[in-house]
Amino acid sequence: MHNDLILLMMFCHLFVNKNDDMVGFHDIDCMFSKSEMRSIKLELERGENELQIMKLLEFNNSDGMGDRNYFRLTMKAKRELLDELQLASLEASKSLRNMLKATDIKPRTLFYSKEITHSIDELAGLLDERNYSDIHTRLQEQGFRCGFTCLFYGAPGTGKTETVMQLARRTGRDIMQVNIAEMKSCWVGESEKNIKALFDTYRQRVGESSIAPILLFNEADAIIGRRQEGAERAVDKMENSLQNIILQEMETLDGILIATTNLAQNMDKAFERRFLYKIRFDKPTVEARTAIWKEMLPTLDITDAEKLAERYDFSGGQIENIARHYAIDAILHGNTVPTAENLASHCDSECISNTSTKRIGFNF
Repeated sequence: MHNDLILLMMFCHLFVNKNDDMVGFHDIDCMFSKSEMRSIKLELERGENELQIMKLLEFNNSDGMGDRNYFRLTMKAKRELLDELQLASLEASKSLRNMLKATDIKPRTLFYSKEITHSIDELAGLLDERNYSDIHTRLQEQGFRCGFTCLFYGAPGTGKTETVMQLARRTGRDIMQVNIAEMKSCWVGESEKNIKALFDTYRQRVGESSIAPILLFNEADAIIGRRQEGAERAVDKMENSLQNIILQEMETLDGILIATTNLAQNMDKAFERRFLYKIRFDKPTVEARTAIWKEMLPTLDITDAEKLAERYDFSGGQIENIARHYAIDAILHGNTVPTAENLASHCDSECISNTSTKRIGFNF
C-alpha cells in the first residue's frame, strides 16, 4: 500500500504540475527499485493494481481501446483528490460551457410531415422520464445496452437542431452541446484525450442528475463520416482514432446521445449500426410551408401564404431568414403588412441557386 500511495502522488504531481494525463512506465520507474517496478508494471498491465480496483487509475485510450502502457487519473480521482484545486474538470471545461438548461429553452412551434410527427412524438414519449426510467431498467435486466442513440438527418434548415431543443424542453432534459472544433487539437494525442474526457464528463453529469441530460453532437458530419482506409497522414489517423473512441463509447453509453447531420450518405456504416433511432427530416410539404409562413408572419394573408408556399420550395430555416429580413425592413421603412408581392424580392434573394425554388406558372 505504501508503493500505491507513492504511485498515486506521482500521478497527481504529473497531472497538476506537468499537465500530463498520459503517464507511461518511464515516467514512474525512477520512484521504485527494479523489483518493485516489475511488480507494479505487471499489476498495472493486468488492471489488478489497487488504485485501478479503487477506480483511481485507468488505462489511457488509443484508437478507442485501452492502452496498457499508459495510464491516467480517473474522473473520480480528480473530483475526490483535486477538487480543492478546481482541477477535477479541466479536460471538460470547454464542453461544460456549452451546457444548456431545459428551462432556458423557449417553446417553438415546428411543422413536420405526418411521418416525421409520428416519429418525433414516439421519441418524446420514450424520453419522458417515467417511460425512460422503466425502459432503461428493463433493458438492463434483459442484458441489452441501455443507451439511447438517435440520428436526425436530412436537408439543412429542416428543423433537426430545433427538434432536439424542443424534445429537451418537453422532457425536462438539459443538453450538453459538443463543439467538435474545440474537441480537436493540433497536438498529437490531445484530441483523443478531449473526446474521452467529454464522455467521462457526460457520465459524471448522468450520475449527478435526477434526469439524464442529452449529449448533442450537432452537425456531426465531421466525425461520423467514412473512416480512412490505410490512413497514412497524421490528421487522417487522428480522425480515425476519434471515430473509434466515439464508436466504443456509443457501445457502452448509459444516457442519451443525439447527432444531427446534413450528409447521412457519407456516414460510416459502423455509426449507422450504432444509432438506435434514425429520423429523416425532409423539406416541408406545401401545407407545412403554408403553416410556417403564417407562424413566422402572423399578419400574412392565408392566400398569400399559400402562394408563397407553392412557388418557393423553401425549408423552414429559409422561411425564417426571409421573415427576419422583412421584419428588419419593416423597422427601417415602416412596412407593417406583409404580402406575397412585397415578399417576392426577399424570396428571390434567398434563392442562391434554382435548386431551392419550384416555379409555377403564375406571377404575383
